Amino acid sequence: MFLLLVGVLLVAQGRPIFIRHSRVGRGGASFPCLKFRSMVTNSDVVLREYLASNPSAHEEWKESHKLKNDPRITPLGHFLRKSSVDELPQLFNVIRGDMSLVGPRPIVRDEVVRYGAYIEDYLRVRPGLTGLWQVSGRSDTSYQHRVVLDVRYVREWSLWRDIVIIFKTIPALLQSKGSY
Repeated sequence: MFLLLVGVLLVAQGRPIFIRHSRVGRGGASFPCLKFRSMVTNSDVVLREYLASNPSAHEEWKESHKLKNDPRITPLGHFLRKSSVDELPQLFNVIRGDMSLVGPRPIVRDEVVRYGAYIEDYLRVRPGLTGLWQVSGRSDTSYQHRVVLDVRYVREWSLWRDIVIIFKTIPALLQSKGSY
């Protein structure tokens, strides 16, 4: 019911409701990662123009592949991202086997170089709907720290750790810390 309400709100601000963004999965295979649309439809153009006219934002983008004040995000998109509701459609990716409930967050092809020699660790597992990075500060941490957390998750994996991460996800979502 909640997903239907979000869909109706998104229809009111224009289509599409979902986006399929190509992400890197297990073994390096690409898959269409589903999300509720949280950005304007011409987001590539808006990003390119914003980064060209804003040197500090360009540096922030180079460092983290994220922007705290991203001009592409719609008003409804701010809520969807802050609450992580935009990622709920990824449950379909979990059902399809592209993702798991817990693991490193899916990355885009351009982010592979940020992992350096550690990309092999990332590629050993399916990306997760939640993971160690989400419960450890998310976007408030550096990208380098994200890689460390992803490698640690893969190398120290256990079912018990996954259960702990799932339970830590709930307060992390409610606090919305590091989500933008």
